[in-house]
Amino acid sequence: MALLKVKFDQKKRVKLAQGLWLMNWLSVLAGIIIFSLGLFLKIELRKRSDVMNNSESHFVPNSLIVMGVLSCVFNSLAGKICYDALDPAKYAKWKPWLKPYLAVCVLFNIALFLVTLCCFLMRGSLESTLAHGLKNGMKYYRDTDTPGRCFMKKTIDLLQIEFKCCGNNGFRDWFEIQWISNRYLDFSSKEVKDRIKSNVDGRYLVDGVPFSCCNPSSPRPCIQYQLTNNSAHYSYDHQTEELNLWVNGCRAALLSYYSSLMNSMGAVTLLVWLFEVTITIGLRYLHTALEGVSNPEDPECESEGWLLEKSVSETWKAFLESLKKLGKSNQVEAEGADAGQAPEAG
Repeated sequence: MALLKVKFDQKKRVKLAQGLWLMNWLSVLAGIIIFSLGLFLKIELRKRSDVMNNSESHFVPNSLIVMGVLSCVFNSLAGKICYDALDPAKYAKWKPWLKPYLAVCVLFNIALFLVTLCCFLMRGSLESTLAHGLKNGMKYYRDTDTPGRCFMKKTIDLLQIEFKCCGNNGFRDWFEIQWISNRYLDFSSKEVKDRIKSNVDGRYLVDGVPFSCCNPSSPRPCIQYQLTNNSAHYSYDHQTEELNLWVNGCRAALLSYYSSLMNSMGAVTLLVWLFEVTITIGLRYLHTALEGVSNPEDPECESEGWLLEKSVSETWKAFLESLKKLGKSNQVEAEGADAGQAPEAG
């Protein structure tokens, strides 16, 4: 028994074809929007690729770009099919291709849904790549004379100013690395020598941060050196003077920014997916309604359209049986090939 059977007369078939034609061209615009979103996200990720550890984060924007292009192609073709469906002579050339085309549309909808899920689930991989990337970027902050790393100081400073953040997890991350280049250290100074000798790795570590960590909303001039020494500054307590520097770490700030982008893009893609599923269902009804016309010479006769020719369970069983037959045919071909090679081996 057919699933969700609906009766159609000529007027309903014409309205269905016209409505699907309009929806397909709206989906072409939606595909352009998805393509634009993927391109925008890719550009945003490229801007800060220096503080990202790997290129896994580009999977989602690349997928959005591909799905946007495929959406434009498939919906343009579907619009042409719906337009030609009103003319029996033109529809005849599309008739053999409609079933394979609908199967491709189902696969496209599945892929689009998976990309939508990736938009919402990208936060985990993005968090790890930002954590490692920012850590390496801070490590190379001082290498202003090293080719390939001389830009890292500017990148980190602009990042901290733009996103109002400091360090990886917080400003104390700067205490654990040498962010001042040896070029600007006076090695004849006793203080510099003592600091280097007191460190096992021979690094010059200070309880200070770069200027880009300073919060301009602070009521007092920025204190960026000797942050943990209360006696070094007048009327200062490092445990209560958090407004002096940005409190948030850059990993959390960037993660929040990209997560909001991904959630917005995921919501848009989900709406487009629902629209595409509706179009695919409409195309299935149009296909079966046109196939069910008993007398092609009488276009005004009634016909029946359905979503599935059989029930869901019967359709699933038929699908599994077709897979089994396909597997057996491949096995027979493999055995035949082995039998043909055996005499040659003898």
